[in-house]
Amino acid sequence: MEETIQAYINAYNAKDIPALLALLDEQIFFENISNSSGITQTTSKQAFEQLALQSADYVAERKQVVRFMVVSATAAAVEIDYSATLATDLPNGLKAGDTIRLRGVSIFEMKHKKFTRISDYS
Repeated sequence: MEETIQAYINAYNAKDIPALLALLDEQIFFENISNSSGITQTTSKQAFEQLALQSADYVAERKQVVRFMVVSATAAAVEIDYSATLATDLPNGLKAGDTIRLRGVSIFEMKHKKFTRISDYS
């Protein structure tokens, strides 16, 4: 589980969407719950792909770094530091070139060596 989470984070940092998708179950449930932008959810690999492609375009570079991880055979909670430099202006007033820094927690669930749930909280 720990190696698969690190592979996911590496692919995310590199904006490598095919590598992200290779780690997901077809019925992946993904949610991002943010204090600043509300809740975003997807319930399929195809919907996740569209969201991942869109979000990758918003940033020139991004990086997640694991601070702490608690892992079981089928689930994990990961505390993450996130930073990104925007590539485009956002509707919330942030501008291209601005840097975002967040600390959050991601919950991963896995079956048959594929992620079935990823929940990000920031």
